[in-house]
Amino acid sequence: MPLSLEGATLAVIIGTLAAIVYSLRVLVLLERRIARMDYHLELMTSKIAKAEMSELKLLKRKRR
Repeated sequence: MPLSLEGATLAVIIGTLAAIVYSLRVLVLLERRIARMDYHLELMTSKIAKAEMSELKLLKRKRR
């Protein structure tokens, strides 16, 4: 039983909406992953900055 024109149009519209929903889901997952990476980069940066500050303090003490 072939689809009528209305049935084919409806199938195309539903398929397009499903593709949009799927792509939005993928975008949300990627955004969460990037946010997690950004958080870990901030943690690493703060640890490095803390280590640099302690090394600078040690160098200042040695110069005196």
